[in-house]
Amino acid sequence: MTQHEVDLVVIGTGPGGEALAAGAAKAGLEVVAVDRHLVGGECPYYGCVPTKMMVRGSDTVAEVRRAPQVAGEASIAPAWSVVHRRIDEDATTHWDDTIAVDRLRDTGATVHHGVGRLTGPKQVTVALADGGTVAYAARRGVVLNPGTRPAVPPVEGLADTPYWTNRDAVRLAELPGSLVVVGGGPIGCELAQVFARFGVRVTVVQHGSRLLEVNEPEASELLEKVFAEEGIRVLTSVDLTRAAYADGAFTLDLSNGEHLTADKVLVAAGRTPNLDDLGLDTVGLDPGSRTLDVDEWCRVQDGLWAIGDVTGKGAFTHVSMYQSAVALRDVVGEQGAPARYHAVPHTTFTDPEVGGVGMTEQRARDAGLSVRTGITKLEESSRGFMHGPGGHGLIKVVEDADRGVLVGATAMGPAGGEILGFLAVAVHAEVPVDTLRTMIYAYPTFHRAIETALADLD
Repeated sequence: MTQHEVDLVVIGTGPGGEALAAGAAKAGLEVVAVDRHLVGGECPYYGCVPTKMMVRGSDTVAEVRRAPQVAGEASIAPAWSVVHRRIDEDATTHWDDTIAVDRLRDTGATVHHGVGRLTGPKQVTVALADGGTVAYAARRGVVLNPGTRPAVPPVEGLADTPYWTNRDAVRLAELPGSLVVVGGGPIGCELAQVFARFGVRVTVVQHGSRLLEVNEPEASELLEKVFAEEGIRVLTSVDLTRAAYADGAFTLDLSNGEHLTADKVLVAAGRTPNLDDLGLDTVGLDPGSRTLDVDEWCRVQDGLWAIGDVTGKGAFTHVSMYQSAVALRDVVGEQGAPARYHAVPHTTFTDPEVGGVGMTEQRARDAGLSVRTGITKLEESSRGFMHGPGGHGLIKVVEDADRGVLVGATAMGPAGGEILGFLAVAVHAEVPVDTLRTMIYAYPTFHRAIETALADLD
Protein backbone atom coordinates (compact mmCIF):
# COMPACT_ATOMS: atom_id res chain seq x y z
CA MET A 1 0.00 0.00 0.00
CA THR A 2 1.31 3.43 -0.91
CA GLN A 3 2.02 5.53 2.16
CA HIS A 4 1.37 9.25 1.87
CA GLU A 5 3.58 11.61 3.84
CA VAL A 6 1.91 14.49 5.70
CA ASP A 7 2.74 16.62 8.73
CA LEU A 8 0.00 15.60 11.15
CA VAL A 9 -2.82 13.07 11.43
CA VAL A 10 -5.67 13.72 13.87
CA ILE A 11 -7.79 10.68 14.75
CA GLY A 12 -11.12 11.81 16.14
CA THR A 13 -12.70 15.18 15.42
CA GLY A 14 -14.65 15.97 18.53
CA PRO A 15 -14.48 19.65 19.47
CA GLY A 16 -10.85 19.44 20.55
CA GLY A 17 -9.69 17.35 17.61
CA GLU A 18 -11.49 19.56 15.12
CA ALA A 19 -10.03 22.71 16.66
CA LEU A 20 -6.51 21.30 16.71
CA ALA A 21 -6.69 20.06 13.12
CA ALA A 22 -8.01 23.43 11.97
CA GLY A 23 -5.35 25.33 13.91
CA ALA A 24 -2.52 23.18 12.57
CA ALA A 25 -3.77 23.56 9.01
CA LYS A 26 -4.05 27.33 9.39
CA ALA A 27 -0.47 27.32 10.66
CA GLY A 28 0.61 25.84 7.35
CA LEU A 29 0.90 22.16 8.25
CA GLU A 30 -0.34 19.41 5.97
CA VAL A 31 -3.09 17.90 8.10
CA VAL A 32 -5.31 14.83 7.77
CA ALA A 33 -8.35 14.54 10.07
CA VAL A 34 -10.22 11.24 10.47
CA ASP A 35 -13.54 10.48 12.14
CA ARG A 36 -15.57 7.28 12.06
CA HIS A 37 -18.84 9.11 12.65
CA LEU A 38 -19.61 12.85 12.55
CA VAL A 39 -17.08 15.67 12.42
CA GLY A 40 -17.69 17.69 15.57
CA GLY A 41 -18.10 14.64 17.78
CA GLU A 42 -20.57 13.88 20.55
CA CYS A 43 -21.07 17.43 21.80
CA PRO A 44 -22.93 19.09 18.90
CA TYR A 45 -24.96 16.04 17.84
CA TYR A 46 -25.71 13.97 20.95
CA GLY A 47 -24.34 15.81 23.99
CA CYS A 48 -24.05 19.45 25.00
CA VAL A 49 -26.00 21.20 22.26
CA PRO A 50 -29.14 19.06 21.80
CA THR A 51 -29.47 18.25 25.50
CA LYS A 52 -29.29 21.89 26.50
CA MET A 53 -32.06 22.62 24.01
CA MET A 54 -34.04 19.92 25.82
CA VAL A 55 -33.20 21.53 29.16
CA ARG A 56 -34.23 24.95 27.86
CA GLY A 57 -37.63 23.56 26.91
CA SER A 58 -38.18 21.79 30.21
CA ASP A 59 -37.07 24.82 32.25
CA THR A 60 -39.57 26.96 30.36
CA VAL A 61 -42.33 24.48 31.21
CA ALA A 62 -41.32 24.61 34.88
CA GLU A 63 -41.23 28.41 34.99
CA VAL A 64 -44.72 28.72 33.53
CA ARG A 65 -45.98 26.29 36.17
CA ARG A 66 -44.41 28.48 38.88
CA ALA A 67 -46.12 31.61 37.55
CA PRO A 68 -49.23 31.43 39.78
CA GLN A 69 -47.00 31.73 42.87
CA VAL A 70 -45.20 34.85 41.64
CA ALA A 71 -47.06 36.57 38.82
CA GLY A 72 -50.58 35.30 38.25
CA GLU A 73 -52.43 32.59 36.40
CA ALA A 74 -50.67 30.97 33.46
CA SER A 75 -50.85 27.66 31.67
CA ILE A 76 -48.82 25.73 29.15
CA ALA A 77 -49.47 22.72 26.96
CA PRO A 78 -46.00 21.15 26.64
CA ALA A 79 -45.29 19.90 23.13
CA TRP A 80 -42.21 17.76 22.63
CA SER A 81 -42.51 18.34 18.88
CA VAL A 82 -41.17 21.88 19.40
CA VAL A 83 -38.04 20.59 21.14
CA HIS A 84 -37.57 17.84 18.57
CA ARG A 85 -37.77 20.33 15.70
CA ARG A 86 -35.14 22.61 17.26
CA ILE A 87 -32.74 19.70 17.73
CA ASP A 88 -33.40 18.10 14.36
CA GLU A 89 -33.31 21.24 12.24
CA ASP A 90 -31.43 23.93 14.13
CA ALA A 91 -28.85 22.00 16.17
CA THR A 92 -27.91 18.96 14.11
CA THR A 93 -29.19 19.65 10.57
CA HIS A 94 -30.74 16.16 10.69
CA TRP A 95 -27.48 14.72 12.08
CA ASP A 96 -25.56 15.76 8.99
CA ASP A 97 -21.98 17.02 9.43
CA THR A 98 -21.55 18.61 5.99
CA ILE A 99 -21.20 22.09 7.49
CA ALA A 100 -18.52 20.91 9.91
CA VAL A 101 -16.65 18.99 7.21
CA ASP A 102 -16.64 21.99 4.90
CA ARG A 103 -15.51 24.25 7.73
CA LEU A 104 -12.55 22.00 8.43
CA ARG A 105 -11.67 21.53 4.76
CA ASP A 106 -11.73 25.28 4.28
CA THR A 107 -8.74 25.51 6.63
CA GLY A 108 -6.76 23.30 4.23
CA ALA A 109 -7.13 20.00 6.11
CA THR A 110 -7.94 16.71 4.39
CA VAL A 111 -10.99 15.10 6.01
CA HIS A 112 -11.82 11.39 5.94
CA HIS A 113 -14.87 9.58 7.25
CA GLY A 114 -13.45 6.26 8.31
CA VAL A 115 -11.63 4.33 11.00
CA GLY A 116 -8.11 5.52 11.70
CA ARG A 117 -5.68 3.13 13.40
CA LEU A 118 -2.05 3.43 14.41
CA THR A 119 0.21 0.98 12.59
CA GLY A 120 3.45 2.11 14.21
CA PRO A 121 5.13 5.30 15.46
CA LYS A 122 3.78 8.25 13.46
CA GLN A 123 1.97 5.90 11.08
CA VAL A 124 -1.78 5.61 10.49
CA THR A 125 -3.97 3.53 8.21
CA VAL A 126 -7.52 4.69 7.50
CA ALA A 127 -10.29 2.26 6.56
CA LEU A 128 -12.53 4.61 4.58
CA ALA A 129 -16.30 4.61 4.73
CA ASP A 130 -16.44 3.76 1.01
CA GLY A 131 -14.46 0.56 1.57
CA GLY A 132 -11.08 1.88 0.47
CA THR A 133 -7.91 2.17 2.53
CA VAL A 134 -5.27 4.87 2.71
CA ALA A 135 -2.03 4.97 4.72
CA TYR A 136 -0.15 7.96 6.12
CA ALA A 137 3.26 8.65 7.61
CA ALA A 138 3.16 11.79 9.76
CA ARG A 139 6.32 13.87 9.94
CA ARG A 140 5.35 15.58 13.20
CA GLY A 141 3.12 12.88 14.53
CA VAL A 142 -0.40 11.83 15.44
CA VAL A 143 -3.02 13.34 17.74
CA LEU A 144 -5.58 11.00 19.31
CA ASN A 145 -9.01 12.39 20.18
CA PRO A 146 -11.19 9.27 19.98
CA GLY A 147 -13.67 10.21 22.71
CA THR A 148 -16.02 7.79 24.43
CA ARG A 149 -19.22 5.88 23.78
CA PRO A 150 -22.12 5.01 26.12
CA ALA A 151 -21.21 2.23 28.54
CA VAL A 152 -23.68 -0.63 28.84
CA PRO A 153 -23.58 -2.58 32.12
CA PRO A 154 -23.41 -6.39 31.88
CA VAL A 155 -26.99 -6.92 33.00
CA GLU A 156 -28.69 -10.21 32.19
CA GLY A 157 -31.01 -9.78 29.20
CA LEU A 158 -30.31 -6.07 28.67
CA ALA A 159 -28.46 -6.53 25.38
CA ASP A 160 -31.52 -8.26 23.92
CA THR A 161 -33.81 -5.30 24.60
CA PRO A 162 -34.33 -2.05 22.67
CA TYR A 163 -32.85 0.13 25.43
CA TRP A 164 -31.87 3.73 24.76
CA THR A 165 -28.66 5.64 25.32
CA ASN A 166 -28.23 9.41 25.14
CA ARG A 167 -27.83 9.07 21.37
CA ASP A 168 -31.35 7.71 21.08
CA ALA A 169 -32.82 10.12 23.62
CA VAL A 170 -31.88 13.26 21.69
CA ARG A 171 -33.51 11.91 18.50
CA LEU A 172 -36.93 11.26 20.01
CA ALA A 173 -39.90 12.57 18.08
CA GLU A 174 -42.39 11.23 20.63
CA LEU A 175 -42.10 10.56 24.35
CA PRO A 176 -43.07 7.38 26.21
CA GLY A 177 -45.53 7.24 29.05
CA SER A 178 -42.99 5.86 31.50
CA LEU A 179 -39.20 5.64 31.63
CA VAL A 180 -36.56 4.06 33.85
CA VAL A 181 -33.21 5.84 33.80
CA VAL A 182 -30.30 3.58 34.72
CA GLY A 183 -27.66 5.91 36.14
CA GLY A 184 -27.78 9.03 38.30
CA GLY A 185 -24.84 10.94 36.89
CA PRO A 186 -25.05 14.20 34.92
CA ILE A 187 -26.56 12.65 31.77
CA GLY A 188 -29.10 10.57 33.67
CA CYS A 189 -30.16 13.43 35.94
CA GLU A 190 -30.52 16.01 33.16
CA LEU A 191 -32.59 13.74 30.94
CA ALA A 192 -34.69 12.39 33.81
CA GLN A 193 -35.82 15.89 34.75
CA VAL A 194 -36.40 16.94 31.14
CA PHE A 195 -38.67 14.00 30.36
CA ALA A 196 -40.51 14.22 33.68
CA ARG A 197 -41.41 17.85 33.03
CA PHE A 198 -42.89 16.83 29.71
CA GLY A 199 -45.19 14.36 31.41
CA VAL A 200 -43.19 11.13 31.46
CA ARG A 201 -43.32 9.03 34.65
CA VAL A 202 -39.63 8.69 35.52
CA THR A 203 -37.72 6.43 37.90
CA VAL A 204 -33.96 6.79 38.35
CA VAL A 205 -32.01 3.66 39.37
CA GLN A 206 -28.62 4.65 40.74
CA HIS A 207 -25.87 2.13 41.60
CA GLY A 208 -24.13 4.62 43.90
CA SER A 209 -25.32 5.91 47.22
CA ARG A 210 -26.42 9.27 45.82
CA LEU A 211 -27.05 11.27 42.67
CA LEU A 212 -24.14 13.16 41.08
CA GLU A 213 -21.51 11.34 43.11
CA VAL A 214 -18.67 13.49 41.76
CA ASN A 215 -20.26 16.54 43.39
CA GLU A 216 -20.60 17.50 47.04
CA PRO A 217 -23.07 15.36 49.04
CA GLU A 218 -25.03 18.49 50.02
CA ALA A 219 -25.73 19.12 46.33
CA SER A 220 -26.80 15.52 45.80
CA GLU A 221 -29.17 15.69 48.76
CA LEU A 222 -30.76 18.90 47.53
CA LEU A 223 -31.18 17.61 43.96
CA GLU A 224 -32.85 14.44 45.24
CA LYS A 225 -35.26 16.63 47.22
CA VAL A 226 -36.07 18.64 44.09
CA PHE A 227 -36.62 15.46 42.09
CA ALA A 228 -39.03 14.16 44.72
CA GLU A 229 -40.98 17.44 44.59
CA GLU A 230 -41.26 17.05 40.82
CA GLY A 231 -42.49 13.47 41.03
CA ILE A 232 -39.27 11.76 39.94
CA ARG A 233 -38.65 8.58 41.90
CA VAL A 234 -35.00 8.02 42.85
CA LEU A 235 -33.63 4.66 43.98
CA THR A 236 -30.03 4.77 45.25
CA SER A 237 -27.60 1.97 46.16
CA VAL A 238 -29.57 -0.28 43.82
CA ASP A 239 -28.45 -2.26 40.77
CA LEU A 240 -30.38 -3.43 37.74
CA THR A 241 -29.90 -7.21 37.77
CA ARG A 242 -32.10 -8.42 34.91
CA ALA A 243 -33.99 -6.86 32.01
CA ALA A 244 -36.56 -8.27 29.61
CA TYR A 245 -38.75 -6.78 26.89
CA ALA A 246 -42.03 -8.15 25.53
CA ASP A 247 -45.27 -6.78 24.15
CA GLY A 248 -43.95 -3.21 24.08
CA ALA A 249 -42.86 -3.06 27.71
CA PHE A 250 -39.74 -3.55 29.81
CA THR A 251 -39.63 -5.69 32.92
CA LEU A 252 -36.74 -4.92 35.25
CA ASP A 253 -35.45 -6.76 38.32
CA LEU A 254 -33.52 -4.77 40.91
CA SER A 255 -31.00 -5.84 43.53
CA ASN A 256 -33.33 -4.69 46.33
CA GLY A 257 -35.91 -7.26 45.23
CA GLU A 258 -38.15 -4.74 43.53
CA HIS A 259 -39.59 -5.27 40.06
CA LEU A 260 -40.28 -2.36 37.71
CA THR A 261 -42.17 -2.08 34.45
CA ALA A 262 -41.74 0.75 31.98
CA ASP A 263 -42.36 1.67 28.37
CA LYS A 264 -38.68 2.53 27.82
CA VAL A 265 -35.29 2.26 29.51
CA LEU A 266 -32.52 4.84 29.17
CA VAL A 267 -29.04 3.57 30.02
CA ALA A 268 -26.88 6.43 31.33
CA ALA A 269 -24.37 4.37 33.28
CA GLY A 270 -21.13 6.06 32.31
CA ARG A 271 -18.92 6.04 29.24
CA THR A 272 -16.45 3.65 27.61
CA PRO A 273 -13.25 5.09 26.08
CA ASN A 274 -12.74 4.43 22.38
CA LEU A 275 -9.23 3.06 22.86
CA ASP A 276 -9.83 -0.57 21.97
CA ASP A 277 -9.65 -0.18 18.19
CA LEU A 278 -6.85 2.35 17.71
CA GLY A 279 -3.85 0.06 17.21
CA LEU A 280 -2.28 1.19 20.48
CA ASP A 281 -0.31 -2.04 20.69
CA THR A 282 1.68 -1.00 17.60
CA VAL A 283 3.24 1.82 19.61
CA GLY A 284 3.74 -0.12 22.82
CA LEU A 285 0.53 0.93 24.59
CA ASP A 286 -2.22 -1.18 26.16
CA PRO A 287 -5.44 -1.19 24.06
CA GLY A 288 -7.33 -2.24 27.19
CA SER A 289 -6.49 0.99 29.03
CA ARG A 290 -9.24 3.32 30.16
CA THR A 291 -7.03 6.38 29.82
CA LEU A 292 -3.80 7.47 28.18
CA ASP A 293 -1.18 9.05 30.40
CA VAL A 294 -0.18 12.46 29.07
CA ASP A 295 2.35 15.04 30.24
CA GLU A 296 1.72 18.75 30.63
CA TRP A 297 1.87 19.19 26.85
CA CYS A 298 -0.59 16.33 26.19
CA ARG A 299 2.22 14.11 24.92
CA VAL A 300 1.81 10.35 25.26
CA GLN A 301 5.21 9.67 23.71
CA ASP A 302 7.41 11.24 21.06
CA GLY A 303 5.23 12.13 18.08
CA LEU A 304 1.99 11.08 19.78
CA TRP A 305 -0.43 13.40 21.59
CA ALA A 306 -3.81 12.69 23.17
CA ILE A 307 -6.59 15.08 24.13
CA GLY A 308 -10.14 14.83 25.38
CA ASP A 309 -11.98 12.25 27.46
CA VAL A 310 -9.35 9.50 27.08
CA THR A 311 -6.76 11.52 29.01
CA GLY A 312 -8.76 11.20 32.22
CA LYS A 313 -8.53 14.91 33.00
CA GLY A 314 -12.27 15.51 32.80
CA ALA A 315 -14.79 14.29 30.25
CA PHE A 316 -15.93 17.76 29.25
CA THR A 317 -15.90 19.63 25.96
CA HIS A 318 -14.09 22.55 27.60
CA VAL A 319 -11.26 20.29 28.80
CA SER A 320 -10.81 18.90 25.28
CA MET A 321 -10.75 22.42 23.83
CA TYR A 322 -8.26 23.54 26.49
CA GLN A 323 -6.01 20.58 25.75
CA SER A 324 -6.27 21.14 22.01
CA ALA A 325 -4.75 24.60 22.42
CA VAL A 326 -1.95 23.25 24.62
CA ALA A 327 -1.16 20.37 22.26
CA LEU A 328 -1.36 22.60 19.18
CA ARG A 329 1.30 24.90 20.60
CA ASP A 330 3.54 21.88 21.13
CA VAL A 331 2.86 20.54 17.63
CA VAL A 332 3.70 23.80 15.88
CA GLY A 333 6.49 24.81 18.26
CA GLU A 334 4.86 27.86 19.86
CA GLN A 335 5.57 29.09 23.38
CA GLY A 336 2.86 29.06 25.98
CA ALA A 337 1.72 27.73 29.33
CA PRO A 338 1.53 23.97 29.93
CA ALA A 339 -1.69 22.32 31.02
CA ARG A 340 -2.86 22.49 34.65
CA TYR A 341 -5.94 20.73 35.97
CA HIS A 342 -6.30 22.02 39.53
CA ALA A 343 -9.35 24.14 38.68
CA VAL A 344 -11.42 22.13 36.19
CA PRO A 345 -15.00 23.50 36.22
CA HIS A 346 -18.09 21.48 35.40
CA THR A 347 -21.85 22.04 35.43
CA THR A 348 -24.80 19.68 35.41
CA PHE A 349 -27.74 21.48 33.80
CA THR A 350 -30.51 20.27 36.02
CA ASP A 351 -32.81 22.82 37.62
CA PRO A 352 -31.19 23.95 39.86
CA GLU A 353 -27.89 23.84 38.01
CA VAL A 354 -25.03 22.14 39.86
CA GLY A 355 -21.64 23.71 39.20
CA GLY A 356 -18.37 22.56 40.71
CA VAL A 357 -14.69 23.45 40.38
CA GLY A 358 -11.50 21.93 41.75
CA MET A 359 -11.66 19.54 44.70
CA THR A 360 -14.64 18.44 46.72
CA GLU A 361 -14.25 18.43 50.50
CA GLN A 362 -13.61 14.67 50.50
CA ARG A 363 -11.01 14.84 47.74
CA ALA A 364 -9.20 17.62 49.58
CA ARG A 365 -9.15 15.59 52.78
CA ASP A 366 -7.97 12.51 50.89
CA ALA A 367 -5.12 14.61 49.50
CA GLY A 368 -3.99 15.35 53.04
CA LEU A 369 -4.88 19.04 53.05
CA SER A 370 -5.85 20.97 56.17
CA VAL A 371 -9.46 21.57 55.16
CA ARG A 372 -12.00 24.18 56.19
CA THR A 373 -15.40 24.46 54.54
CA GLY A 374 -18.06 27.12 54.37
CA ILE A 375 -21.61 26.64 53.15
CA THR A 376 -24.82 28.62 52.79
CA LYS A 377 -28.24 27.96 51.26
CA LEU A 378 -29.42 30.28 48.49
CA GLU A 379 -32.96 30.21 49.90
CA GLU A 380 -31.60 31.96 52.98
CA SER A 381 -30.10 34.79 50.93
CA SER A 382 -31.99 37.97 50.05
CA ARG A 383 -32.05 37.09 46.35
CA GLY A 384 -33.24 33.57 47.09
CA PHE A 385 -36.10 34.97 49.16
CA MET A 386 -37.04 37.37 46.35
CA HIS A 387 -36.76 34.66 43.69
CA GLY A 388 -39.16 32.33 45.46
CA PRO A 389 -40.18 29.12 43.65
CA GLY A 390 -37.29 27.50 41.83
CA GLY A 391 -34.73 29.22 44.03
CA HIS A 392 -33.23 26.10 45.60
CA GLY A 393 -29.45 26.18 45.82
CA LEU A 394 -26.30 26.45 47.85
CA ILE A 395 -22.75 27.74 47.82
CA LYS A 396 -19.99 25.61 49.34
CA VAL A 397 -16.32 26.54 49.46
CA VAL A 398 -13.38 24.30 50.33
CA GLU A 399 -10.24 25.97 51.69
CA ASP A 400 -6.69 24.73 52.13
CA ALA A 401 -6.35 26.38 55.54
CA ASP A 402 -2.57 26.13 55.54
CA ARG A 403 -2.30 28.25 52.39
CA GLY A 404 -5.43 30.31 52.90
CA VAL A 405 -6.78 29.67 49.37
CA LEU A 406 -9.81 27.92 47.94
CA VAL A 407 -9.09 24.54 46.34
CA GLY A 408 -12.68 23.78 45.43
CA ALA A 409 -16.21 25.16 45.37
CA THR A 410 -19.80 24.35 44.46
CA ALA A 411 -22.42 26.74 43.12
CA MET A 412 -25.87 25.21 42.94
CA GLY A 413 -28.95 27.20 42.05
CA PRO A 414 -30.54 29.26 39.27
CA ALA A 415 -27.67 29.93 36.83
CA GLY A 416 -25.35 27.96 39.11
CA GLY A 417 -22.96 27.40 36.25
CA GLU A 418 -22.65 31.14 35.74
CA ILE A 419 -22.13 31.86 39.44
CA LEU A 420 -19.38 29.23 39.30
CA GLY A 421 -17.30 31.50 37.07
CA PHE A 422 -16.41 33.70 40.06
CA LEU A 423 -15.33 30.68 42.10
CA ALA A 424 -13.41 29.12 39.20
CA VAL A 425 -11.26 32.27 38.94
CA ALA A 426 -10.62 32.17 42.68
CA VAL A 427 -9.52 28.52 42.59
CA HIS A 428 -7.53 28.83 39.38
CA ALA A 429 -5.64 31.97 40.38
CA GLU A 430 -5.29 30.84 44.01
CA VAL A 431 -6.69 34.14 45.24
CA PRO A 432 -6.20 34.40 49.01
CA VAL A 433 -9.41 33.99 50.98
CA ASP A 434 -8.53 37.15 52.87
CA THR A 435 -8.55 39.01 49.53
CA LEU A 436 -11.92 37.51 48.54
CA ARG A 437 -13.33 38.74 51.84
CA THR A 438 -12.33 42.34 51.09
CA MET A 439 -14.43 42.45 47.91
CA ILE A 440 -17.71 44.27 47.49
CA TYR A 441 -20.43 41.80 46.44
CA ALA A 442 -23.32 43.30 44.51
CA TYR A 443 -26.73 43.23 46.18
CA PRO A 444 -29.14 41.57 45.59
CA THR A 445 -27.43 38.86 43.52
CA PHE A 446 -27.18 35.11 43.93
CA HIS A 447 -23.38 35.36 43.86
CA ARG A 448 -23.49 37.51 46.98
CA ALA A 449 -24.06 34.23 48.85
CA ILE A 450 -20.36 33.51 48.20
CA GLU A 451 -19.54 36.17 50.80
CA THR A 452 -21.71 34.32 53.33
CA ALA A 453 -20.07 30.99 52.52
CA LEU A 454 -16.63 32.54 52.99
CA ALA A 455 -17.71 33.91 56.37
CA ASP A 456 -18.84 30.41 57.32
CA LEU A 457 -15.25 29.18 56.98
CA ASP A 458 -14.71 30.58 60.48
